[in-house]
Amino acid sequence: MGKVDRKDGVVRLPLVNPANTPVRDPLGDEAMVDPAVVRLAVLDDLLNLGRANSLWPLTFGLACCAIEMMAAGASKYDMDRFGAGVFRPSARQADVMILAGTISKKMSPVIRQLWDQMPSPKWAIAMGGCTIDGGPFKYPNQYAIEEGADKIVPVDIYIPGCPPRPEALIAGILQLKEKVKAGRRFEG
Repeated sequence: MGKVDRKDGVVRLPLVNPANTPVRDPLGDEAMVDPAVVRLAVLDDLLNLGRANSLWPLTFGLACCAIEMMAAGASKYDMDRFGAGVFRPSARQADVMILAGTISKKMSPVIRQLWDQMPSPKWAIAMGGCTIDGGPFKYPNQYAIEEGADKIVPVDIYIPGCPPRPEALIAGILQLKEKVKAGRRFEG
């Protein structure tokens, strides 16, 4: 069994390197590490690349922004070219929630329930001014509109506009792909 370093709590495994080839520790230490650890890091990068190139958005349009989301998936813009064109009808099959449109407070629990049903890792895109902060429906003492999707689910990408063009959604998908490839994810 490996030793636990008391400084940072990292478990150091005994080195098993039959070829005696030097391999740098990914944590930055001078000691050698088992090549299997390096292989696992490469495997993680490959998994992130696969995830980034096969994003499956949830079919979830709430208002006028949904028309632009549908246009982005249609033949003129064709999100399939970017690996994100397979809109799923079930939250259990999707890994990206595109919130497109005005979110009412009555809809908030439904959105949260669908988010909880999605398998991990999962990402969220807030599309349009109403989704991001309430849009023109945001005024003092309003009681019906949720002022921001980030109050319901953790949002990864914000796409501003009223409504944003399909090109903006595609740019947001490409930005999400880069984030997924890099392995950055804020759990929520």
